[in-house]
Parts: sequence; C-alpha cells; structure tokens
Amino acid sequence: MSEVTTIQVGQIVPDFEMETYLPTKKDFGKFSLAEAKKAGKWTVLVFYPADFTFVCATEFSALASQYAALQKLGCEVVTVSTDTKFTHLAWQKHEGELAQVTYPMGADRTGAVAKLFGVLLPNGLALRGTFIIGPDGKLHGSEINFLNIGRNMEELTRKVSAFVHFSKLPEEACPANWKKAGDKSLKPNAALVGNVHQAMQG
Repeated sequence: MSEVTTIQVGQIVPDFEMETYLPTKKDFGKFSLAEAKKAGKWTVLVFYPADFTFVCATEFSALASQYAALQKLGCEVVTVSTDTKFTHLAWQKHEGELAQVTYPMGADRTGAVAKLFGVLLPNGLALRGTFIIGPDGKLHGSEINFLNIGRNMEELTRKVSAFVHFSKLPEEACPANWKKAGDKSLKPNAALVGNVHQAMQG
C-alpha cells in the first residue's frame, strides 16, 4: 500500500524542489513550488511509475498535446517519477512517443515528493497521481490511478480550466461536464435548492 497523504484538497502544500530534465533546452534544471507561487502560476504534478515503460509513454504523448493549452491557463506542468534526470534525458531522446514533449520532467530520486502526496509505493515506484496546486499554494485537485490505467489528459485540461475560472468566481459553482468560460454555471442560494434541473435548462 502507498503511504496515505496528509495533504487534503483545500490544504496548503509544503514547498519543495526537484531537479528536472528540460527537453526544450536539452539540459537540466530545477522546479521550485515556491518560485511557481511567486510567479502566480498554477502547478500540475503528473506522477508516473517509471521511465521506459508502456502506459507512461502514451500518457506523455497525450500530455504533450495539452501542454500549450495548460500553459495558456497560467499553468506549469511537471511530470514526476523516482528516476534520475539522466534517465529522463535518455527516455525522451529515444522514445518516439515523447518526441513532442516540451514540459519539465521532474526527478524525485529519493521519493520525498511522491511520499508527500501519498503516491509512493514500497517498491520505490509512484502511482499515477495528478495534483493541481493553485498560486495560493492550496491543493485544488487530486486524482490517483493504479499502475495499469492511463489518464485522460483532455480531462486534466478541462479541470484546470475550471479551477482557474471558478477561482475568480467564488460565489459560483461548476456543474458536471462544464467545458469552458461561458458555459452554464450554478449560483448556490436558497431558491436553487431542489431546482437545479430547472436552472440547468434555463
């Protein structure tokens, strides 16, 4: 079993740093949550089990197709495994599914960050955990899949878009299947109790 995280949605995420491989520069770098918050950015952490594996490669390709949209939302994406930055470099260089990857690849070599979010397994691999952190440092979204199930990265973009949009509209709520600004939202009040269907049809 993975260790249970002490960070719940709505709570502040402790600052952390990770070494990264930066495909656009073909060089190494560093990701700092404190710096991301200071820059007013949203942060999406995409944990995965290991480099040179199978479902992971398809997730990287799917995420690459969404990266520009996520950046446009004011978001930085960092994929994270317990592999080294050197292994990240080799995988991105040789695996065709990663050819379009331009986002930072985080090297959580000690597993400290994976443990922080409750996705570190006893064998040192990480579950497929996706965590959305706001510029306020709060954990806004959390999703964890087992090792054999890949994630829908279009849905990730939809969720980030919703978090960004509704963070500016604290009196409104996001209904299921909301896709973009301008779509119908809900304004909770006494009159809405028992009348959501009518409100969604109006």
